[in-house]
Amino acid sequence: MSYRHTRCDVAVTGVGLVTPGGVGVWPSWELILRGESTAASADPELAGLPVDFSCRVPGFDADQLLGRRIAWRQDRFVHLGLVAAREALADAGLDPKSWDGSRVGIVVGNALGGTKLFEEARSTLDSEGAGKVSPVLIPQMGQSSLGGFLSIDCGATGPNITTVTACASGATAIGTARDLLRSGVCDVVVTGGTESAISPTIIAGFHQLGALSKRGDDPAAASRPFDDGRDGFVAAEGAGMLVLERAADARARGAQPLALLSGYGASADAYHPTAPRADGAGVEQAVRMALADAGIPPQQVDHINAHGTSTPLNDAAEAQVIRRIFGDRPVVTSVKGTLGHTLGAAGAIEAVCTVLSVRHNVVPPTANLDSPDPQVQLDIVTKAPRTMPVRTAISNSFGFGGLNAVLVFNAV
Repeated sequence: MSYRHTRCDVAVTGVGLVTPGGVGVWPSWELILRGESTAASADPELAGLPVDFSCRVPGFDADQLLGRRIAWRQDRFVHLGLVAAREALADAGLDPKSWDGSRVGIVVGNALGGTKLFEEARSTLDSEGAGKVSPVLIPQMGQSSLGGFLSIDCGATGPNITTVTACASGATAIGTARDLLRSGVCDVVVTGGTESAISPTIIAGFHQLGALSKRGDDPAAASRPFDDGRDGFVAAEGAGMLVLERAADARARGAQPLALLSGYGASADAYHPTAPRADGAGVEQAVRMALADAGIPPQQVDHINAHGTSTPLNDAAEAQVIRRIFGDRPVVTSVKGTLGHTLGAAGAIEAVCTVLSVRHNVVPPTANLDSPDPQVQLDIVTKAPRTMPVRTAISNSFGFGGLNAVLVFNAV
């Protein structure tokens, strides 16, 4: 086999979402466009913790959506990703029964794996002994579980990669998938990210780190990206999946691309285990790399789907970089005001949102942005969606360890 190293257009031909806004792209997107917060108080699994609220996926019944035979074998983060992937494949009009699986790759991102299952197993070990720990614990909780199970589900025998770059994992997966298509290794790649890590130990750890919002008296207003009163993120769960193909191949089979994935940039801050560089130098490197890869000057970018976590340091650094590179031209939003922070899935969910903005020429509002930080001098959408031409948009994703990934999407 000879690999083709080209700068061919890569198309997004299908998308899928499972978020705190709902199961499916349209329930999620409609709520995001309304700018409604999904954070709810008194999460029963977090009872007694200093932070006891989160953003959960409502009405998600894995037994009903996947069947009991599949659901019992996997952790919830796999359930979310599998449902989103099936939606993306259906949206792309692809039937796994009819494709050459050796030419189909899977690249998915995840940060923490099956944390709830691990906690339950540890409790069982302590109370009942090693003989009572489930023999399928390891394949259920491993971070590569979605990739492996998705390959079984759709018969994809090509490269199968799980990316782990903290909260940039989903975006890193999409960029890696794009490269598999450009190199000629694959003809189709199912890619994205998934996370369901709202478990007591993880939430306690984030709280001790000082990363979570403490607005327990008003959870719905807790996630407030770029707001002067922001005090941390709200933990969330969800999955976002995309189907990528070379644009020429998609059109040859009669598919209409939703958008083109034209650029990808990645970098490391090389600075601190958790805090971003105050000057955003690492972020700037990734943004400029993505723009150069796409062959697009900064002034051509219409919209930025910001990482915007609602943490004081992250939002300030990201805003500084956006202002330095783009000035005040691009229209900015952060969907974390609505969805909370889905950790390793965030970059993929936000990539889908960016594709939808390009496809439908609309930018959703940033929920809870009532008093903009005076140091954040950006054109941020608030209160209501903004209808406008969106020909070029970027999606920013950053993770602990200073791991950065930036994607550039163009209208078809």
